[in-house]
Amino acid sequence: QVQLVESGGGLVEAGGSLTLSCSVSGRTSGGYAMGWFRQASGKEREIVAVISRSGSNTYYEDSVKGRFTISREDAKSTVYLQMNSLQPEDTDVYYCAARRHWDTMWTPMARGQFDTWGQGTQVTVSS
Repeated sequence: QVQLVESGGGLVEAGGSLTLSCSVSGRTSGGYAMGWFRQASGKEREIVAVISRSGSNTYYEDSVKGRFTISREDAKSTVYLQMNSLQPEDTDVYYCAARRHWDTMWTPMARGQFDTWGQGTQVTVSS
């Protein structure tokens, strides 16, 4: 089992950028697919971006394509979410998620396919 800790959230003006980081600790051997989700109060947690264990496959929710980039740096046990051209509708709590899997190309695209979650970091975009 691994532990996930997000950081990098904050307040930014519309059109600005933020980079979220997810630090992975614990039993990191074996490889994990990683994802970023977001959730507004009273709403369901929704997928934002996913990266396969190898890093060669990625998936983005339609509203963030071309603006957000997910990446991983396994030597630092860290996954990033670079967010550009932020809009007020991107305001949410952002969560990092992980799922250990044997397939290096596996790219889970559903919340239920992840079994480990961080505590979340707040992103607020002002208009």
